[in-house]
Order: sequence, then structure tokens, then C-alpha cells
Amino acid sequence: MADQAPRRFLFLLGSTRSGGNAELLARRAAEHLPAGTQQQWLTLTDLPLPAFADQRHDGSYPPPTGHARTLLDATLDATDLVIVSPLYWYSVSTPVKHYLDHWSGWMRVPGTDFKARMAGRTLRAVSAYAGTDPADADPLAGMLRRSADYLSMRWGGLLLGSGSRPGDVLADEDALLAAKSFLAAP
Repeated sequence: MADQAPRRFLFLLGSTRSGGNAELLARRAAEHLPAGTQQQWLTLTDLPLPAFADQRHDGSYPPPTGHARTLLDATLDATDLVIVSPLYWYSVSTPVKHYLDHWSGWMRVPGTDFKARMAGRTLRAVSAYAGTDPADADPLAGMLRRSADYLSMRWGGLLLGSGSRPGDVLADEDALLAAKSFLAAP
């Protein structure tokens, strides 16, 4: 049996707070990746994107530059994308939503072949919620799963932890146990 190509994980940190519960849980999950697995961690607030303008009916989109180019290149280089976002109003944070809006434009940049190149990759999410009902995260998981489906990506699921104050998620024993196998091969 031939060796599989090495997996390259891109962790996209979408919180507006550094070291929040979703990030802590994602870092715990990453500790269980095999030694030598490539990991790239990008904080979306450190790479502000320009306002997204829907131009799909006005012609093509120009090639991205600056932070948008950095994020596009990192996205296309990854075999596994992990959206790391606290649960905000039953969905992802604003920086994550803004990044995903840019996918719409990247699909239309001539020569990028974004949609075709995303096919077969795996999209996962890590989130933390402060409420009492884990079902509150169903819209977040549903939106990302549908995005994966649209791009013919594999949906690797949602790792969800409970925590409001920074560090609270480290007391969620079920989430920490799930983190051990969450990033395993699809």
C-alpha cells in the first residue's frame, strides 16, 4: 500500500479574544496529532480582510492581495481545515463569517479553481458555548457542514466544549476526551 501524502492542518482562530475556550480546546486536540504533522495556526483578527463585496453578477473577482492572499494560499495548501470559533449567536464569530464570505469571491477568481481544489479536503470545527444546551451549536455545525458539502469537502464534525470564562473548557471532561481522537483521519 502506498504511503498517503502528509496531512497539513490549518487552524483558523476566529475569536476576538486570544486564548479563549475554543482555542484551548483546539490546541488540546492538536496535541494528539501524530508527531511531525504539519500545523499552521492563523488568527483571523491578525489578518484583517477587506470588506467583502458581492460582484458575482458584475464580472470576475480580482486576484486577492495582502492578507486575503495569505489566507487563500494557506487555505489551498491545507488538507485539513479547522475553524476555531466560539459560538456567537448560534453561529461562528464575525471574523470567521467574513473569511468564509471571501470563499465566494475566491471561487470566481480566474485561474484559482478554488472550488475544484477544495474538493476532497476535510473541514472541521472546534467551538465553545456558554449556555446549557449543546444543541445551541447545531446552526454553527449545520452551516459549516453545508459549506463543506457545497465544495465537495469531507465534514469532519464539530468538537464542542462548555465554558464561559477563559479556561472553563478545561474542566469539560467529555470535550477533553473527545479532543483526543477528533483530528484523526476521516
